[in-house]
Amino acid sequence: MKKFWYFIVGWLIPGAGHFLLKKYWRGAIFFISIMAMFSLGLIMQGKFYTFKTENPLTILAFFSDLGNGILYLLSRVFQFGNGNLSSITFEYGTAYLAGAGLLNYLIALDALDIARGKKK
Repeated sequence: MKKFWYFIVGWLIPGAGHFLLKKYWRGAIFFISIMAMFSLGLIMQGKFYTFKTENPLTILAFFSDLGNGILYLLSRVFQFGNGNLSSITFEYGTAYLAGAGLLNYLIALDALDIARGKKK
């Protein structure tokens, strides 16, 4: 169970699980990649979704956005990432935000695999 914390920390802060495992280059690359995707998504006026049960696709979008960890939580607190539907880059920005979240899930799982000794 102790090794599961690498996943939790890696999910909350992109790349942090790898830093804890002393994989500094890998952690730095992952952090920069997720932050770049996240920032580009916000610059393109993408939208973060909240949990709403009216449409099953918005539930999936919520879980992909939740993959951004602390970045998603900060966006809810400080009210950014609301999106601008009239912007021509809205869909791309939303896709970047969701893609960053999904990629962060994979990065956190990678840290867990390294901690368990299944990967080097």
